[in-house]
Amino acid sequence: MSEHVRLLFLAGSAREQSFNKRLARLGADIAQANGLPSTFADLGDYPMPLYDGDLEAAEGPPETAEQLKNLLLVHQGVFIACPEYNSSITPLLKNSLDWVSRVRAEDEPPLQVFKTRVFAIGAASPGGYGGIRGLMTVRQVLQIGLGALVLPGQVAVARAGDAFGEDGHLTDKGLQDMFKRLIEDLAVAATKLTH
Repeated sequence: MSEHVRLLFLAGSAREQSFNKRLARLGADIAQANGLPSTFADLGDYPMPLYDGDLEAAEGPPETAEQLKNLLLVHQGVFIACPEYNSSITPLLKNSLDWVSRVRAEDEPPLQVFKTRVFAIGAASPGGYGGIRGLMTVRQVLQIGLGALVLPGQVAVARAGDAFGEDGHLTDKGLQDMFKRLIEDLAVAATKLTH
């Protein structure tokens, strides 16, 4: 596996006690423990107004959208932990993706930053389905809307209030191992796609 592959871990929630932030942070820790350089980024650090075409025409994309795109550019693999809002994607995640999709250099093809990275997705939810219904929407936005390659495997952590141990790891060893394999698959796919 190439030592040049870097993985980025995001959560579609800015809430401090978010289960999905815990999942994304755990992913970054697993990657680091396995020799994969990784970064956890909090979307709360990249505030953006609600996407508005008139606002974009008047002012261009917000600086935070450019910063988030630049962060994506230095990572070849991206894992997004996605909370489920009413069986769908969170407004924060959708808005962030929408704005980043509008940031383009002069001769850059549309959606280039999404088409040149590999994505993996997962969710943690207090409910019994583990956020899996929302992941279908996220996968559609990434694959069909943005042209991204999204790994077929995913992780869904049900009853998330009881799923994390004091060390931050998942108490279900099988689920922890599945998450580790997903991260390894992400690194392998990112290596193949970007080298």
